[in-house]
Amino acid sequence: MTAGNKDGGNVPPRLSLVEPSSSDPGSGPARMSNVTALPTAGHQHNPERRENLRIVEALLFAATEPLDEATLASHVRGGDAIAGLLDELGTHYASRGITLVRVAGRWAFRTAGDLSYLLERHAKEERKLSRAAMETMAIVAYHQPVTRAEIEEIRGVATSAGTLDVLMETGWVRPRGRRRAPGRPITYGTTPKFLEHFSLDQIRDLPGLADLKSAGLLDSTLPPDFMMPEPSDIAALMPDELPLEADEAPELDLEPSTSAALDDTPDEDMTDDDTPHAVRTTGDE
Repeated sequence: MTAGNKDGGNVPPRLSLVEPSSSDPGSGPARMSNVTALPTAGHQHNPERRENLRIVEALLFAATEPLDEATLASHVRGGDAIAGLLDELGTHYASRGITLVRVAGRWAFRTAGDLSYLLERHAKEERKLSRAAMETMAIVAYHQPVTRAEIEEIRGVATSAGTLDVLMETGWVRPRGRRRAPGRPITYGTTPKFLEHFSLDQIRDLPGLADLKSAGLLDSTLPPDFMMPEPSDIAALMPDELPLEADEAPELDLEPSTSAALDDTPDEDMTDDDTPHAVRTTGDE
């Protein structure tokens, strides 16, 4: 019921401001509940470390590729060690939807492994590599630096030029140098992109003989003296390698149409009856 004035008209109700109470969900401790869950919440008395955690978190979140510790440390203020900051962030994100992981010696946020199925429908569909390309990739990873002739000797069949071209076009394999041998064949090795794709911190993290056996990827009737090389991807040239010449770079450029190593094309490395070709023993590329 509204009050009337002396002229008989209606008077609008009077409005007044109300101070927010402590029970208001939008204020006070209730509003701060989300903040206290952040990794910076335990550093109320150390604002510099809290700010450094926020800086590192922001850099990693916005980066389009993994960042190394030197890059992150260049933005940190004061004397906080970058290793300690990364360890604290990693602990905080360990049980969350994204996790902080180290790949190829650098750091990045990645979707938690158990939630990867949620993103499958958004993933870009890619064509698989052929068996020849996968075998060649494995040989390069475990035996690098390795030449094309050495790859053929290990596989027991000739390796087409298209196989190595596709692996280089993918960014997993790179020319390292030239072997100090007749013909000076090119040596090949893996790249940081290979480590990033397979979530490896270093090439030594590749599965060993025991791991491959337990996964059922190796024949149980292997010779007793069978051994696997210890993978190494030292960036410096080995004593038996020569550097590539500066004018060789254009010769190593790849045609974007290369598709010989994709699984919907015939395997050029094997005949129709799966009979191996003669193995080349010359030092060709």
